[in-house]
Amino acid sequence: MANKKTAVVTGAAGFLGSHLTDRLLAEGYKVIGIDNLLTGNVRNIEHLAGNSDFQFIKHDVTNYIYLPGEVHLVFNFASPASPIDYLKLPIQTLKVGSLGTHNTLGLAKAKGATYLIASTSETYGDPLEHPQKESYWGNVNPIGPRGVYDEAKRFAEAMVMGYHRAHHMDTKIVRIFNTYGPRMRLEDGRVVPAFIGQALQGKPITVFGDGSQTRSFCYVSDLIDGIYKLSQSNYHEPVNIGNPREMTVLQFAKEIQKIIGSDQPIIHQELPMDDPKVRQPDISLARKLLGWEPKVDFEEGIVKTIDYFREFLAIKS
Repeated sequence: MANKKTAVVTGAAGFLGSHLTDRLLAEGYKVIGIDNLLTGNVRNIEHLAGNSDFQFIKHDVTNYIYLPGEVHLVFNFASPASPIDYLKLPIQTLKVGSLGTHNTLGLAKAKGATYLIASTSETYGDPLEHPQKESYWGNVNPIGPRGVYDEAKRFAEAMVMGYHRAHHMDTKIVRIFNTYGPRMRLEDGRVVPAFIGQALQGKPITVFGDGSQTRSFCYVSDLIDGIYKLSQSNYHEPVNIGNPREMTVLQFAKEIQKIIGSDQPIIHQELPMDDPKVRQPDISLARKLLGWEPKVDFEEGIVKTIDYFREFLAIKS
């Protein structure tokens, strides 16, 4: 169909970017996926090979982006997003948050497109407010090791609002909380793939600190649904998308052990610097604005995720 709208997704070969691409194609968009494959993987989009509505471009968005033709939506999901990645790639993380945001905003401005950036609950840092509302300004250590990611995203939000105010662009900001599901990288350092991978491989589960720190886990299809609904809204300030069901990291480790049937012990290691003690979204705004809330139960989502990793490890071996 010649009248299909075109969406650009940067970070399209990543965990979230690939699921977003699938959703946009299902909604009838043509999608141009851009990724430099620094942390993304073509395996996440190989099922789209031969799809005439999908085009993939290997490109680093910290460099100028030129695309011919019309573009109606730009989703900027380009960034290392796990601690293991941004601690290993601090300069690239800062550059993609600043230069990458600048270039993708420039593309959206030139095309007259709607723009949505993937921000993060990490903008709240180690929060002194719980649960976290969008109005909370955060408690971030700008010079700590995690600051390269936290401040890159905070700067990106400021730049998006700058373009919205100065150029009257239609922009959106989604603050993403912990998300899990198929296509996560086994070795990305976050608790979901780390614990599942260790349990499936018959290894002890490694918990940092005493495990009393909390996280709230949202299944990927729920998250993408919230992001898509936000992209179709008329709202321009940040919106939390995540699942408010909170559990401690130690509880989560024990759940994984129980579901997988692991008899290996839980071992404790030193807590990383500036690791957030609590993380739970207040999603009142998303409920009111978008009529959105998560639907997938933790037990259902985690079994699907375990099945994905079990299959991945079988192929790998």
